[in-house]
Amino acid sequence: MSNDAAATPAMAVDVAIVGAGPCGLAAAIAVQRAGLSVVLFDRGSIVHGIASYPTYMTFFSTAERIAIGGVPFIVATEKPTRRDALAYYRGVADLYQLDVRQFETVESMRPGRVDLRGGPPTPDRGAARWVLRSVKRSGAVCETAAHAVVIATGYFGRPNRLEVPGEELPHVRHGYTEGHAAWREPVVVVGGANSAVDAALDMYRAGGQVTLVHFAEGLDANVKPWVRPEIEARLRDGSIRSCFQSRVVAIEPEAVVVRGPQGDTRIPATQVYTMTGYLPETGLLEQIGVPIDHESGIPAHDPITMATPVQGVYLAGVIASGNHANRIFIENGRDHGDAIAAHVQRSLQRSLLR
Repeated sequence: MSNDAAATPAMAVDVAIVGAGPCGLAAAIAVQRAGLSVVLFDRGSIVHGIASYPTYMTFFSTAERIAIGGVPFIVATEKPTRRDALAYYRGVADLYQLDVRQFETVESMRPGRVDLRGGPPTPDRGAARWVLRSVKRSGAVCETAAHAVVIATGYFGRPNRLEVPGEELPHVRHGYTEGHAAWREPVVVVGGANSAVDAALDMYRAGGQVTLVHFAEGLDANVKPWVRPEIEARLRDGSIRSCFQSRVVAIEPEAVVVRGPQGDTRIPATQVYTMTGYLPETGLLEQIGVPIDHESGIPAHDPITMATPVQGVYLAGVIASGNHANRIFIENGRDHGDAIAAHVQRSLQRSLLR
């Protein structure tokens, strides 16, 4: 136990999961089905990443491909919306009675040989390998002992920054939710992938004067096929302006300076959305010495068991793909929990035999 006077008495579980997104929830269900105790932590709400999507977003995947825990995901349309997904994942967590510690940030973890057989509230297991220190919204500090820890911190870790003057101004956002406030406003959207396209179209429909700025010659190849015709039509007729082969070099209170083939241009902008993607949040992994490949950003792990080289620490979901977030989605990350649960079970059995 920490000497921090604010710390509450420790609880203990077999598995602690950092991140309560779809892959974290799926891992928790797999662990629970294996007869192990589990708790999830998230610095935001349950499935916070999906809650951060644009309000009217439609998923690329069909509902059955992002379902978890064997619970059917039934929608009336071909593809689920953000609202559908939020309701579904809340329902699954309720069905399995998952212990989700929302708005509780895990700040650090340390090796710990806490005896988990010492009576309530600890489970009848071996010794905990890790102690997690978390902080609630209230500022209360908690410590949780766990035999294994799963890092499932998802996609929305650290935004890819432009690193230009003015990026910290209050009208600059590294994410997008809803277009109403763009009505009659000059808006610049930076990026050329799905998130940028969705934001640009949504604000155009809300009456915004939208300019799309992207470093490439055109839109990214992975733009959703049912969205591409509309965005291309809007770019052709000029109702959404475009600056391709261009980069933002400065942001001012009411304008953005863009450098392109013809030199620098100042574009009016009272709202700026940098839809340039994110880097995985690897702070906890770095703290405990999990090697991370410098080029790919992929933490070292066994893709069969999802175990890292640090004993008792696992990866689940998109964090296992490093900087290439488009390699692991909900549909191929939701199965990580089964491999993790089986490996943890074997580890606990060995621990109890010692």
